[in-house]
Amino acid sequence: MTTRFNLTAAPEPYRALAGIEAWIKKSGIESGLLHMLKLRASQINGCAYCIDMHWKDAKAAGESDQRLYGLDAWEESPYYTDRERAAIEWIEVVTDLHDGHVPDEAYEELKKHFNEQEVIALTWAVATINAWNRLAISSRAEPGHYKSGTQG
Repeated sequence: MTTRFNLTAAPEPYRALAGIEAWIKKSGIESGLLHMLKLRASQINGCAYCIDMHWKDAKAAGESDQRLYGLDAWEESPYYTDRERAAIEWIEVVTDLHDGHVPDEAYEELKKHFNEQEVIALTWAVATINAWNRLAISSRAEPGHYKSGTQG
């Protein structure tokens, strides 16, 4: 598969999206959790480039192989905290809007574990990873070459 185009050839929107990412990093949400959430959204969206990136970044942040390979079946896996489960559910329901809405139950569970500013940060994290996934998929960004710590 050949890369179609380089996203950085349009520097203004690229910097704008990267600026949102920088704000999310300073939001107080644990970086390891953010990588796990980005990995989960990328799995749902089928974005090989972002799966590669966030798997590597999560590993570099100390995440275990078991928690990474179990992420796709998090509901049946015992190695996630209630806080992580609420965030993973949030990332899933906001990523997959097949019903056209986000269930109140997911929001209520999220609020049990995150304050309002964290909920906002998590929601921006969902929006940005979904944007990055769509950009990487449509540009055919090639997975496998990412080095941890060089982006996102």
